[in-house]
Amino acid sequence: MDNVAVRDAINMAIDEEMERDDSVFILGEEVAQYQGAYKVTKGLYQKYGDRRVIDTPITEMGFTGLAIGAALKDLKPIVEFMTFNFSMQAIDQVVNSAAKQHYMSAGNLTCPIVFRGPNGNSAGVAAQHSQCFAAWYSSCPGLKVVAPYSSEDNKGLMKSAIRDPNPVVVLEHELMYGVTFPMSKEAQSKDFTIPIGQARVEREGTDVTIVTFSQNMALAHQAADLMSGRGTSVEVINLLTLRPLDRNTILESVKKTGRIISLETGWPQCGIGSEIAAMIMETDAFNYLDAPLERITGADIPMPYAEELEQASIPQLPDVISAIERTTFRKFV
Repeated sequence: MDNVAVRDAINMAIDEEMERDDSVFILGEEVAQYQGAYKVTKGLYQKYGDRRVIDTPITEMGFTGLAIGAALKDLKPIVEFMTFNFSMQAIDQVVNSAAKQHYMSAGNLTCPIVFRGPNGNSAGVAAQHSQCFAAWYSSCPGLKVVAPYSSEDNKGLMKSAIRDPNPVVVLEHELMYGVTFPMSKEAQSKDFTIPIGQARVEREGTDVTIVTFSQNMALAHQAADLMSGRGTSVEVINLLTLRPLDRNTILESVKKTGRIISLETGWPQCGIGSEIAAMIMETDAFNYLDAPLERITGADIPMPYAEELEQASIPQLPDVISAIERTTFRKFV
């Protein structure tokens, strides 16, 4: 096992896939000579040159459209958004051009393209740079959406995304790039991938299930550790893929524990937790519930700039502990 930073795991995946397949290239703002705003593309420009590692003007709609055209002509672009907040400039291209081409061409066109970059809150970047787009892109047919957590997650899902014949949105997290995780020799091999569409039970439990993704996995593990000391067994599910959602893994866990908490930093209305709640209501898993589902989300406001208000606007450990206590301590008479 070696400790590998998330940014280095992503870099490893892109490097291996560019080496494996000459049709793979990456473009975006500052990805080449500056080696990436978050140094994810470090060394790639020097290795592959300016035909395959391309600095673009500040025009998300323009370079996204260019990349989609390349994908429709047998190339495999990786589009880096400096933040997914900037992808709003290109959302017409992502949704109306990339996501719908296979359907609208009656299956004659595929669009093997990856849209990647940091998603959600950072630190002190205020309302226009802190949105979580998990629910936005997950609602769109024709897209696959993944949200990795650890270094192994990031490498395995990135490689699968690049190899996929469909458009894949990879939601990374800015505050995770410098975080290191143990990485097995298998995960560091060039053949390592993680299948899109499969969630992972990261921690077995019997009393309550926490379902989450990306940076909030750390919060779920902290809460599970703390509650274990209080005699409550918490099962933690890492979604990994948000579209298609691994419904079976969630439902089987609910049937086992009888209680479920969804955890995300996005807004509450129409969020990932809302979809999970609807899914449980529409299946026989509802009959196994011993308490109502608890949703932990970001506050239903634009992100404040002040640090204290920012922290109050996103889930914190006491929020998770309170939700666990409400679901597990509820008594019926």
